[in-house]
Amino acid sequence: MNPKKIVILSNIIGIISIILLIYWVFIFISIEVFGLKIFRENMTQTFYLSIIGILALMFGALMINIMFNLSRIAQKHNDDIEVIKNKKNKILLISFIASFPIIFSVLFLGDFLTSAKKERMLINAGVSIVQNNTNDIKNLCDYKFDKEWIKKTADILSLMSKIDKNYKSVSIIVYDKIDKTPVFLEFRRYDYLSNDREPDKINYVLQTSIEERKYLTKVFTENYNKELFSAHDGNYKLFYPVKSDNNIVVFYFSDRQEYGKIGS
Repeated sequence: MNPKKIVILSNIIGIISIILLIYWVFIFISIEVFGLKIFRENMTQTFYLSIIGILALMFGALMINIMFNLSRIAQKHNDDIEVIKNKKNKILLISFIASFPIIFSVLFLGDFLTSAKKERMLINAGVSIVQNNTNDIKNLCDYKFDKEWIKKTADILSLMSKIDKNYKSVSIIVYDKIDKTPVFLEFRRYDYLSNDREPDKINYVLQTSIEERKYLTKVFTENYNKELFSAHDGNYKLFYPVKSDNNIVVFYFSDRQEYGKIGS
């Protein structure tokens, strides 16, 4: 292979390496800053990607160095000069710049589809639980703040949490008052009670956002029966109201994933 071909090859490799590195950095920053969940991600794989990024940067720098050195050698032995038309350069530059919004749009669309799929999965899980556990639902809706009801609820939720793999945890939310102050209480499958101490409502108070409080208030005071789904940075939550004998509880399904991927 003559020097001219080596220079051309090193140019191509160097440019491709730099472009791939720029794309990698752009995608990684987009995912981290905007909380987009498309690719499988965890700490180990993020570390591997970082190593690949560093190696790509070193490889690009090395190729550029070789490119300039070989260019000097080639100029001594070959007087051919490659001329690139300005028009072609502009087209390539415009195409390169235009590719970034396209990539970001694909990432955003993938994140949207991932959230939509997770929402369908959680809603289907809620429907399945309600349809297949009629007696348990009735017991859960017959809310009484005492040890017997709390223990029975924990046992029921413990079973429900093992039935469906589409969520990592399930709890129920009820409406109550503490010293005339309206509160929402959350009961989980791992609520263990002390034999020598009565349960305290304040230990079960659910911390919520303004949007969630408005939604729950509407559910318990206006018999609103629509579910509420939210997704943020790999956290998926679904509030699913259930009514039995004029009593209402809200199933709270949550799932935390280190990644979001369509088809996962």
